[in-house]
Amino acid sequence: MKKTLILTVLTVLTYSLTAQSLADLFEANKRSVVTVYIAESVSEGTGDPRTFTDNMGMGSGVLIRDNVVLTASHVVASAEQIMVQFYDGETVAAKTFRHAREADVALIRLDYPPKNPQVAVIGNSDETRIGDEIFVVGAPMGLPYSLSRGVISGRHSEPNQFNDSKMVEFFQTDASINTGNSGGPMFNYQGEVIGIVSSILTRSGGFEGIGFAATSGVARALLTERSSRFFGIEAMVLPYEMAQILNVPQESGWMVQHVVKDSPAGQVGLKGGFLRVTIGEEEVLLGGDIILQVDDIKLIGEDSLMKLMVYLNDVNSTVTHTLKVLRAGQIIDLRWISKDFQPTVQ
Repeated sequence: MKKTLILTVLTVLTYSLTAQSLADLFEANKRSVVTVYIAESVSEGTGDPRTFTDNMGMGSGVLIRDNVVLTASHVVASAEQIMVQFYDGETVAAKTFRHAREADVALIRLDYPPKNPQVAVIGNSDETRIGDEIFVVGAPMGLPYSLSRGVISGRHSEPNQFNDSKMVEFFQTDASINTGNSGGPMFNYQGEVIGIVSSILTRSGGFEGIGFAATSGVARALLTERSSRFFGIEAMVLPYEMAQILNVPQESGWMVQHVVKDSPAGQVGLKGGFLRVTIGEEEVLLGGDIILQVDDIKLIGEDSLMKLMVYLNDVNSTVTHTLKVLRAGQIIDLRWISKDFQPTVQ
């Protein structure tokens, strides 16, 4: 009886210490977490280039410098407007300036630092092991500063198609993740950010016990390299058969789908599609620009696109590029001034 009582007391004490530790960790780190509100304007796809639908969305993020927030690429990649809200209610406008779509991470720069910034500590995800306890803070279903806890259930990696020397890596977790958590930080029990929430694997549309977060190591590697510049464009490589149907004067091209107005692509004057059609199983927007060539690089397939991304991201000074674009059956030249961005993830 005495032995059982001692074990019961020890169990209760252990649980209390763990709960208190998690509560303390949340209190110590909650002000570094932000809620990200976005507004985007997308073509209705009806065939009229003047008709757009305004969509609102939200996600989460974490402050990593006094004017820089780390979040998920899919939260902000198409955003025309971004507002970041802090724990004390202060809101600051922001713009995307780096993103790595393949790893689903992005950096947004605040127009000015918040009044009372709390910058998060970025941990070393390489030291994280399967089975380690973690917690996630975000705004699931629009409920800011919600906490969920779990463990690292696995880690998955694959080559980065634009740079084979880097691996895109994700943590798998059983911590509860839902709409609104995307872009939020995954903390270890030292209060360090070791991941950025990306997505869930689901059949029902809700959380089913499998969530994913891009590792902090990948975020640091990709977002501090020039290979992660944000251009503000969504486009697709044209297959040879489609290029022929659209009378493209070469084997392929880069067909613009959507352009963020206040972005490098928007400032250069590129235009997105406006007629939604289904080709095979893929839905695309026709009517936008088809980029044929950038400087001396002709876009004639996936390999040339990868070459272009490396070329554009390797610029370390101000450079003027010439884009050859097929627009309404005519080939025109557009000029784009590219400027270097300095790394910001420490």
